[in-house]
Amino acid sequence: MSSAARRPQLPAGFFDKDVETVARALIGITLLIDGVGGIIVETEAYDEDDPASHSFRGPTARNASMFGPPGHAYVYRSHGIHWCLNFVSRAVSGVLIRALEPTAGLDAMASRRATGEIRRLSAGPGRLCQALGIDKRLDGRSLAQPPFELSGGDQTVRITAGPRIGISRAIDTPWRFCLEGSRFLSRPAPRMSDG
Repeated sequence: MSSAARRPQLPAGFFDKDVETVARALIGITLLIDGVGGIIVETEAYDEDDPASHSFRGPTARNASMFGPPGHAYVYRSHGIHWCLNFVSRAVSGVLIRALEPTAGLDAMASRRATGEIRRLSAGPGRLCQALGIDKRLDGRSLAQPPFELSGGDQTVRITAGPRIGISRAIDTPWRFCLEGSRFLSRPAPRMSDG
């Protein structure tokens, strides 16, 4: 039995909310893919009215999963190199999972990433997907069914919020959320705190 199996699973309807609420609520949640993963420490929110969102210009073959129901994965390749994992929320919106604190399946993660340095295993969306074995096969899959396992959310965490990174549009929107004090972030946390 995995450690996450002993924690409360996310309630039905968790993802059927506005994307900012979901992105904040995911901080501190445990994400496992086939038993490998850890605690989500960094997310970014993107909604349908956001020019930085993949859904902004409407549906395409690439972003079709964003136009499905909440609670599904949207997996895409960034710059033709790295896979990125998003969780679809209400209103054609998505949350990019930017970083995890590795807690389960560390040997598998280290093997996939060719490094034993725990800090670098899943700090960044491309590293995270490589460490967890995520690729296009998981695009459109339900987050409530294997290989996904999401649990937790029963503890209070301190979150910092600030501008998203690695984008060229809507760069000042403060929709990057980080677990305050985490050393597993993709980049240092923004300075402002919002509890």
